Amino acid sequence: MKIKPYGDTLNDGKVQVSFTLPMPLSAKAIQAAKLLAQEMNLIDPSVVHSEDVGENFSSFILYGSLKASVETNAIKVVEIQKTSHSKKDIEKMIEAHFDRDIVFVGASTGTDAHTVGIDAIMNMKGFDGHYGLERYQGIYAINMGSQVSNEDFVQMARDQKADVLLVSQTVTQKDIHLKNLVELVELLEVEDLRKDVILVAGGARITHELAKELGYDAGFGPGSYAEDVASFAVGELIKRKG
Repeated sequence: MKIKPYGDTLNDGKVQVSFTLPMPLSAKAIQAAKLLAQEMNLIDPSVVHSEDVGENFSSFILYGSLKASVETNAIKVVEIQKTSHSKKDIEKMIEAHFDRDIVFVGASTGTDAHTVGIDAIMNMKGFDGHYGLERYQGIYAINMGSQVSNEDFVQMARDQKADVLLVSQTVTQKDIHLKNLVELVELLEVEDLRKDVILVAGGARITHELAKELGYDAGFGPGSYAEDVASFAVGELIKRKG
């Protein structure tokens, strides 16, 4: 089935775009914005909002229509094959298959100062009524916080004999976060630890497909909770053990 964006009527192709130009707000700048929208193949673009945002800069919002459509039947997406268990069921799985606590080490690595994501997964109180890993029986959860270097993260993994490594990353300018994620994989390989851990990435714009491309075992984006991560990680550990 072919589909287009929806605006006023089904498949009318209506879209909204916004951008900033390095020009002072003027009639010439507005026309430049319209011409750029046409170069994006928007039909009949119109500037619906323009604003001066500082010396020699102006911001624009435009509406237009797309000719392009997408054949949804041809779309193939790499999704994580997961079955989310309850906290109680995960604890039973650990008790049945392991004679020790499973060690999870998590952090926001590199220059990332955001802790909301990693705290939601790991801290005892969790998020939105979903308890974090610190509350799970059979799990020893170590939350290293934010701005943790890959070297320190790997050292903690080695010292604690970690089973699962959780890395939270916020999308940054010029994709610095992607470089940091790749560097962690490379460091784990150099230290001969990659094969011994379940490596999971998470963040607002992290997808399972992206995580796999970067060398991770799984990626979790928005709407993921501790039981989703724990279900995957514990399930993988049981598979590897078996």
